[in-house]
Amino acid sequence: MQIVLIIIAMLIVAGLSMYATILLLRLKKQTAANKAALQAQQQALEQKRQELLGDIRYIAAAMTEDRCEISEGVYRIAKLFELLSLTERVSGEFPAFYEHFEVIKSHPIRDARAQLQKQERMRLDLQRMKSESALQENILLEAKRMTQFEPVTH
Repeated sequence: MQIVLIIIAMLIVAGLSMYATILLLRLKKQTAANKAALQAQQQALEQKRQELLGDIRYIAAAMTEDRCEISEGVYRIAKLFELLSLTERVSGEFPAFYEHFEVIKSHPIRDARAQLQKQERMRLDLQRMKSESALQENILLEAKRMTQFEPVTH
């Protein structure tokens, strides 16, 4: 009788050991899959980040080559920096750029602009043009530096 109990106990221990081994293998496989998924996600984020930085450099170059209006370039680049969560870090590096952006950021565009009264559009255009003319030289110098922009990673 004791031998039967010992054999049953050994079978139970062996069964539990096999079950534990299966669970450990599943955990190892799941951990590896999670690590691979995280790595792929980080790679995709870095690729998107580099793409947005390339867009910033391209628009800045277009501004310096007079292929893009200053206000349009400032607005687009500011929005790209915002997407990259770099606004606070770069606003001190490009002060004229962000000074002009503060003037134009609330100006309506496209259909919203078309809905404005003519006098209101003219008032906003005057604000924009005053800011552009006062800051144009510095904005273009900053845009030239942006063509080589590479954020410092902390």
